Amino acid sequence: MKTVLESIKLDYAFMFAFKKVNSIKLEGFKEFFDDMPVDPYVKGKYRSRRLSRFAVNRNELVKLPHGYLYQSKAYNPLAGDIRREFAELDDRLIALNNFKQLIFAFFDSCNIHPEAEIGVHQIRTTCSPQNFGNPAPEGIHQDGTDFIGIFSVDRTNVVGGETHLYLAKKEKPVFNKVLQPGELLLVDDHQFFHFTTPIKPELAGVGTRDVFVLTSPSLFTD
Repeated sequence: MKTVLESIKLDYAFMFAFKKVNSIKLEGFKEFFDDMPVDPYVKGKYRSRRLSRFAVNRNELVKLPHGYLYQSKAYNPLAGDIRREFAELDDRLIALNNFKQLIFAFFDSCNIHPEAEIGVHQIRTTCSPQNFGNPAPEGIHQDGTDFIGIFSVDRTNVVGGETHLYLAKKEKPVFNKVLQPGELLLVDDHQFFHFTTPIKPELAGVGTRDVFVLTSPSLFTD
């Protein structure tokens, strides 16, 4: 399988990798972030979210049946031990070649097992002068999966939203960067804790931060 990230593999001595992905055109993604259901499991209605799960079968992306997102409270103290249900990704988004290439890149770069599921979280975090947006309300955390990919799609009128990686919660971050559109961070969830700082508007009006977060396994339960 040929992907847009042929040159990147996770460094298993360090267990994370960062890449600017020029081959994926972002324009086709943006419209699908404008019609997103509000995440009902986060107070404040500042986060919108869709979620689907997939498998990779050779050169084909296979959408798997609908399910529930489940994490234990050990990983998510805010919404753990709850079967969370989210709307599926739009079928028109899934059909985009750029979307498929993003999933294939994650699959290949992390050397994911052929039978492993991949969860794709489509997330918009919104902020206003009155209310900051919090991409990680659970604080510094792990997700309880094997691999995580964070792909930045768009940042509009925002400052903040810096992504951090930690070897331990009480240590200083070993990686910290604002992910700009087109940048991808790959992380071994067993080795690192992660966190993203709140966002606020740069100018008057509303600000938005759009990302895809990919996980394997998917953390779905039927």
